Amino acid sequence: MHYAGVGSRKTPGDVLAFMQKIAQWLAERDYILRSGAAQGADTAFENGAGMKKEIFTANSPIHPLAFETVDKYHPMPSALSGYVRELMARNAMQIYGADMDTPVGFVICWTPDGANGTTVPTTRQSGGTGQAIRIAAAAGIEVFNLQDPAIVARIRKKVN
Repeated sequence: MHYAGVGSRKTPGDVLAFMQKIAQWLAERDYILRSGAAQGADTAFENGAGMKKEIFTANSPIHPLAFETVDKYHPMPSALSGYVRELMARNAMQIYGADMDTPVGFVICWTPDGANGTTVPTTRQSGGTGQAIRIAAAAGIEVFNLQDPAIVARIRKKVN
């Protein structure tokens, strides 16, 4: 099974350490990480996942369907530069895979606003991670935001 491990470049250090531990725990159970190589949360997940990862960057080949999600889910797609559009399209591939047809089972992330796309909507504070959250939520994929202490407690019970 695949999962997306993403989040803010400004994720606190203790959360980064927990993300790495989560990714290692999941890798030991044959889960495959999808992420985007950004500093912060992405890197923490990648370090924990070892070889069990699929990493999508703006330099990765981007599936044409991924670009369609930018206009569909970004709140201001016309304001995005070409490079930022590519980054937002990359987020769709973190959720749906390189073929845009293999969704993740869940998303684990951290954003300052605690967005999960359902009970807590994305805001400007969600940053680029908000795009992945909106795409996942629209598909009914559960988003676990580590800004929520209840989510952290729930995951710690399994991972520790």
